[in-house]
Formats: sequence, structure tokens, C-alpha cells
Amino acid sequence: MPIEKNQVVLFHYSVRDEQGNVVEDSRSGEPNAYLHGHGGIIKGLEEALEGREAGDVFSVTVTPEKAYGPRKPDAIQRVPIKHLVGAKRWKPGMIAQVQTEKGPRHVLVAKVGHKFADVDTNHPMAGRTLTFDINILEVRDADAEELAHGHAHGPGGHH
Repeated sequence: MPIEKNQVVLFHYSVRDEQGNVVEDSRSGEPNAYLHGHGGIIKGLEEALEGREAGDVFSVTVTPEKAYGPRKPDAIQRVPIKHLVGAKRWKPGMIAQVQTEKGPRHVLVAKVGHKFADVDTNHPMAGRTLTFDINILEVRDADAEELAHGHAHGPGGHH
């Protein structure tokens, strides 16, 4: 069954940066599950999965515009160190979690002062052209609850 809107897709993936370094790989854990056509994964990946079937293995290179967007130079913000979650001592280059009005968000620590830190709120993969190596495991029709919620349930999806 070819992948189309309102189907749940389970797949394993790895992501390589411009230098060919693997920056993420799902193969040691649960496969990723998403509801096709609902914006649950980056646009370039969803477009590449359209019409494919279980058992397909392929690679696709996605530009920043269809991945995590371009880097925004004005995305540095100063926040109180006490608001950073994830470590006791912070150093530049570490990833922290902060609570925002839109929920928790990961940021890159750029500079650490006595009481405040400058954090980069760009997605860590913003501005990067990424290559995804995909292995589609399963394609199935979504159930009524998944359609109502707008995302896949079960392993690899929302629980």
C-alpha cells in the first residue's frame, strides 16, 4: 500500500550532515511512527515518503528550507542560568532545556556568565542540509483516534 494522507508509517532512519557524519540514528531503538500528511515530520522527509511502500530503502537529501529552516542570527537570548535544565554546571556548546510559553525547548548554550547565559534558540540542525537514510517497515491505515489526535499512537508514536 503506497504512503498517502492519513496513513501511519513506521520507519527507521539515520541522518547525516554535510560532511557525511551520522548525527542521529533510530536503529538502536524503536522505529519512528508518524501520521502522513499532518506535518508530524519535516516537510522534505514527508514529501520523499509520499507514494513509497513498506520495504522501501532509500536516501534523500533535504535542504534547510524543507528541514529545520535557516539559522536565524538574532536567535541568541539571555536567560537566567537557574532556568536552564539538564546539568549542574554549564559550558558553551552544551544543550539545555528551557520552558517557553510553547512548552519545553532545547537550546545551545553559547556563553555562560555569573547569573545569566546566552543561548542560541535555533534548532541544532537549522541551516544544515541533511541526508536521511530511510528503511520503511510498515504502512497502515490510521485509526479514528489517531486521526482525531493528528498523530500516530503506539510504539514510536505518542502513547
